[in-house]
Amino acid sequence: MKNILIIGAGKSSSSLLKYLLQKSEKEQLFLTIGDLTVAHANTIVMHHKNANVIVFDVFNTLQRQKEIKKADLVISMLPARLHIEVAKDCLHFKKHLVTASYVSNEMKNLNDAVKKSNLVFMNEIGLDPGLDHMSAMKIIDAIKAKKGKMLLFESFCGGLIAPESDTNLWNYKFTWNPRNVVLAGQGGAAMFIQEGTYKYIPYHKLFRRTEFLEIEGSKYEAYANRDSLKYRSMYGLEHITTMYRGTIRKVGFSRAWNIFVQLGMTDDSYTIENSEDMSYRDFINLFLGYSPSDSVELKLRSYLNIDQDDIMWEKLIELDLFNNTKKIKLKNVTPAKILQKILEDSWTLQQEDKDMIVMQHLFGYEENGIKKQIESSLVVKGENQYYTAMAKTVGLPLGIAALKILNKEIKTPGVQIPIAKEVYQPILKELENFGIVFKEKEVPYLGYNPNHV
Repeated sequence: MKNILIIGAGKSSSSLLKYLLQKSEKEQLFLTIGDLTVAHANTIVMHHKNANVIVFDVFNTLQRQKEIKKADLVISMLPARLHIEVAKDCLHFKKHLVTASYVSNEMKNLNDAVKKSNLVFMNEIGLDPGLDHMSAMKIIDAIKAKKGKMLLFESFCGGLIAPESDTNLWNYKFTWNPRNVVLAGQGGAAMFIQEGTYKYIPYHKLFRRTEFLEIEGSKYEAYANRDSLKYRSMYGLEHITTMYRGTIRKVGFSRAWNIFVQLGMTDDSYTIENSEDMSYRDFINLFLGYSPSDSVELKLRSYLNIDQDDIMWEKLIELDLFNNTKKIKLKNVTPAKILQKILEDSWTLQQEDKDMIVMQHLFGYEENGIKKQIESSLVVKGENQYYTAMAKTVGLPLGIAALKILNKEIKTPGVQIPIAKEVYQPILKELENFGIVFKEKEVPYLGYNPNHV
């Protein structure tokens, strides 16, 4: 039997577990699934003979090393900051490692030792990062193979609610970690290059500098990701004149979200005293000036120039932000954590809800003196609250990569991301069996985009 240790079994793990369990007989797999809470994993595993669910604490060094030592390969679905100790143990015990997280500097520093041990430490093999890398490199390599010169690469991805489950004015529900949604865009200016000119968007302007997309007949907007420039070297596009990556939302979301940014409600750098006893209304009032006569509503509308008949105002009302009886019930926490709690009241997926993943790439290139452009789009809908599109597009690439590493189909050693043909070609091919198919078409070359200037 080939033993796989899966650390972390949250909502994004359902499709990963299902895939590996279905392959366990043929591939002779045994899964050990560890998490601090095992309810979700037990719901998926259902006493399968080739799996064991255990209560697992990654900070328990003895337990962590014991379980890693027994495994042939480890899949870590922990938060990115917790991967490094797992990675060090995998290196010590000579075990392969797969994660969906961005490669940290600490992980990069293990590369020489990982190569020397002939191990594969595959990272960024989920949705975004993951599917974006693989689908992009497939077309970039094809363009280069026919001597095309890359001029433009733009990439967009978003986890959204499916139209049939879109029941609020924000056209949004949490389909992945809510904390990451609240903190999105923070940590530095968004950086990209447009027609050879470097562009920077500071956080407080990010959600008012959007562009519009049309994907399979539906309209969306996108705001810039933090650092698009680093992907030039990753993708072998050092001399490209336009490089932009963005996050997709339904039209109107970013303008409304900007209210929270301007008020300071997304700030995670300080804590609010006695926050547990505050009402939602009290929380809003923290960020507004004092007035002996004006209501919280009036002060907010005046401060941000929101008309009472503006849909923006209706979106705020829908969240019950001005409720004077609902309590925060979180002690001495940051504004961002309070905002997250308020949003979870309205944006948590219900049992019957379906989510949706939307991704689009644009490739501009020159071939024989003629400028051309390819548009590649992906739309995936979830099945229900458990088998979401997010879980599918994160979990299946992880599972497929793990099997191909164990079966020595992916064998180039080192700390890496899935940009080599050895990796992306077989994984994308198998993903097609699960309805994860990119639709590619030639479109007129656009080049200059005034939304980026």
